Amino acid sequence: MTVLTRIEEQGCGCGTADQPGDLISIDEAVAQILRNAGHVRESEEVALAGARGRTLAEPIAAIAAAPPFDNAAMDGFALNTACLVGPGPWRLPVVTRIPAGQRGSEPLPMGAAAQIFTGALMPDGADAVVMQENVRRTENTIIVSHEILAGAHVRRKGEDMAAGDMVVPAGRTLTGRDIAACAAAGRATVCVRRRLRVALVVTGDEVNSPGRTLSSGGIWDVNTPMLSALIPAPEIELVDVLGFRDNRAALRQQLSALADEVDLIVTTGGISVGEEDHVKPALSDLGLDMVFSGVAIKPGKPVSYGRLGQAHWLGLPGNPLSAFVTWQLFGTVLCQSLAGNSASSPDRRHVVLSQELRHSYGRCEVRLAEISGFDSTGREIVRFDKTTHSGRVARLPAADGVILIPSEVEVLPEGALVEFQPFRD
Repeated sequence: MTVLTRIEEQGCGCGTADQPGDLISIDEAVAQILRNAGHVRESEEVALAGARGRTLAEPIAAIAAAPPFDNAAMDGFALNTACLVGPGPWRLPVVTRIPAGQRGSEPLPMGAAAQIFTGALMPDGADAVVMQENVRRTENTIIVSHEILAGAHVRRKGEDMAAGDMVVPAGRTLTGRDIAACAAAGRATVCVRRRLRVALVVTGDEVNSPGRTLSSGGIWDVNTPMLSALIPAPEIELVDVLGFRDNRAALRQQLSALADEVDLIVTTGGISVGEEDHVKPALSDLGLDMVFSGVAIKPGKPVSYGRLGQAHWLGLPGNPLSAFVTWQLFGTVLCQSLAGNSASSPDRRHVVLSQELRHSYGRCEVRLAEISGFDSTGREIVRFDKTTHSGRVARLPAADGVILIPSEVEVLPEGALVEFQPFRD
């Protein structure tokens, strides 16, 4: 029996364990995807406001300084601190008024003040702003009762970014934060990678569309609606969703056509070794370049990846939980890499087990888990299922992600650290 209280390895920790047959580890499968995926080459210019979630093809540099001039950070009064000599209070005449957006004003005379508003251009001769709350005003005079330091409440030209500064690097999937920085850099449009074109092919004689009367021996089709919801994203276009009976010739014909039209073909089912598993044979007939076939993982062992001409192929298992988990582990990484996202590695972190965990030696297991709080040192605690069933999805809504249990582990005590990978919905 193996007992571990801490898992320090980079990755899921099963990369060096003996794997059954020709199966590879989760981390090796991810590495092979990243080595083989590349990214789409074409790009397009899009409006900045509509660029969230798109992958930047060219870096963003500031067109001009931001802010473009010295300006007031507060509503108040601009003055020259050199005039505040001797013991206070100091009485200063207010000689002008400067709202935001005004082109400029006459230089401020020494010993005078200008009423100024947030964002307004600082007048020549002024080096600080005193907040309006900190003065007493009587008609056209203010009384300053405490010392003001030079530069107080002044935003200096270029303090946020100078002209030519690199603001957002290429390869980044744009967030609202990035868009804010691009706007401050003066950009109205950005150059992004074109959207990834993906086709989904769901196989199986037994699957029936939800809502329809089940056929004899039929089951509801979970994979089509599930993956049709998971795959599309701002940088991903789901161009086709097809359902096929278990027929090798029909699959071969359709997969051949799709390989000329899309960047990625995602299939579910038909990739095991049974007589009715026709996806791999159909792809083999077409000359598939297989990168890997099977991963030492529970659930999802049959998951496979390869190249068919210029298109990529990801074969997911047919059982719904297996399809969901393998899409999260491998499909999201593949799509990010193909879309040109420079941060395409899995997003994992260590968490603390809420209870003892037991696991069968042999394959790395991914088990549904939910974040349930924090321990006394601030580490996240996860609750998790005691077993994994590849066809059950009722627990998915409550799960935040999966814990990755290394293949060589049989028991982990309560409080042990394991890796956790959150879901991307």
